[in-house]
Amino acid sequence: MLEVNENLINPESFIPLKDEIGENNGPVRPVVSYWQDVWRRLRENKLAMLGLFIIVAMAFLAVLGPLFSPYTYSQQFLDQQGVGPCRQFWFGTDTLGRDMLVRVLYGARISLAVGFVASFINLVVGVLYGGIAGLAGGKMDNIMMRIVDIFYSIPLVLTVILLMVLMGPGLKSIFIALGLVYWVDMARIVRAQILYLKEQDFVLAARAMGADTRRILFRHLIPNCMGPIIVTVTMCIPAAIFTEAFLSFIGLGVSAPAASWGMLASDAVVGIRSYPYMLLFPALAIAVTMLAFNFLGDGLRDALDPQLRK
Repeated sequence: MLEVNENLINPESFIPLKDEIGENNGPVRPVVSYWQDVWRRLRENKLAMLGLFIIVAMAFLAVLGPLFSPYTYSQQFLDQQGVGPCRQFWFGTDTLGRDMLVRVLYGARISLAVGFVASFINLVVGVLYGGIAGLAGGKMDNIMMRIVDIFYSIPLVLTVILLMVLMGPGLKSIFIALGLVYWVDMARIVRAQILYLKEQDFVLAARAMGADTRRILFRHLIPNCMGPIIVTVTMCIPAAIFTEAFLSFIGLGVSAPAASWGMLASDAVVGIRSYPYMLLFPALAIAVTMLAFNFLGDGLRDALDPQLRK
C-alpha cells in the first residue's frame, strides 16, 4: 500500500483560479454574445443604418400617413385636375383630381405588404424545403433539387406573369404567385448550409444523445443557418416590390381605385410630357425603398459574417 504524506496535502495547495489570476494581468474582456456583436457591427455601418431608418420611416408613413391627410386615395377634385405640386397638394394631383401624396402613401402599404408577405412565404417554404432536402440527402435530396432546377429553368418573372394571367389580377393573386416561385433561392441556400452543418460534431453529439431528426433540424441546424437566411430574406423584399410594380405597370396588379407604386407609374406614363411629376414621385419611392433594402442587406451580410468578428 502506498503511504500518503499528509503534510503535502493542505488547503493552500488548492488556489482558486480567480485568486491566481489577480488584478494585474490586464483587463478582462466582457463577454459579448454573437447577436450583440452583430448589432454592434451593424451600427458601425452607416449605409446600413441609413437603409434601416428609411425602411422604418417608409413603413411608418405608409401605415399612419394617410390617416393624417384630409383626403382619401380615391377622392376626386374635378376642378383640380393635373395640378402640379403646390401648398395644398404637395405632390400635385393626377388627371382625375386625386391627391398624389395620399396615393403614393397608400401605394406604399400595398407595395411593402407584397414585399413582406412574399418574403415570409419565401422564409417558411424555402427553409423547410431546403432543410429537409439537405438533411435527408440521397435520393430524396436529388428528387427535391431537380424540382428546384425545373423552377430555375423558367424565368421567375415569366412564371409570375403566367400565374397572374391564370388567376386574374388582384392583390391576393400577387401573394399566391410570388409565394409559389420566390422560395427557390432560399431553398438552395439553406440546403447548402445544412449539407455542411450536418457533418459537424455538435450534430453527431445530438444524434448520440438520442435527438430525433425533427429536433436536430429545428433546434440545431436551422438556428445555425440564420445568418444567410436573414440576408436572403432582406434581399427578397426589394425583388418582390419591384416584381409587384412591374405587374401593376403592365395591368396585372391591383385593381382600381386601389393604388400601388407600379400602378401609379403606369397611369403616369400616358401623360408623362404634360405631368412629369406623376411619374417622378412613385418612381422615386420605388428606387429609394429598393436602395434602402439593399443597403441593409449588405450591412447584415457583413455583420453576420463570423470571420469579421473581433
